[in-house]
Amino acid sequence: MKVKSVQEIESALLPVAQENGVEIYEIVFKQGRNPSLTVFLDTDREGGIDLDACEKFHNAADPVLDDLDPTFGQPYTLNVSSPGLDRPFKKDKDYLRNIGKRVEIKLYAPYKGEKFFEAVLLEYNPGAGNVTLERGAEKFKLNLNQIVKMSQAIDFE
Repeated sequence: MKVKSVQEIESALLPVAQENGVEIYEIVFKQGRNPSLTVFLDTDREGGIDLDACEKFHNAADPVLDDLDPTFGQPYTLNVSSPGLDRPFKKDKDYLRNIGKRVEIKLYAPYKGEKFFEAVLLEYNPGAGNVTLERGAEKFKLNLNQIVKMSQAIDFE
């Protein structure tokens, strides 16, 4: 199935997100027997993205997507969701808003024998392509290209 680019879809939906006070975290198009376009929303608001915010965005995005016709007339399902608490950091602001917080890190290759561990994110240096972390008394840097996934550590207390 021919589909318009994610960048084109995001550009069309950006004003809808701004009007609804949310940000587009990611857009994913899955092809197959039941094609779907999923828009993941984020916000800095207390409480995050709830069902009402998803529904409001969905209703406002429908006519915009009808005009854009991202699948050139082919049917698809539109889903709107939160990326969840364990979402991977993708954008600069994801790293920046988590400075000073505990994060979970999954690496491609082991660091001191471990591929998965928790640490405190001390610095994010996009220009240098690295992060500074603290685990116990140890402070260390990791290059972003060493990291499979970094996300906020979640306490289930």
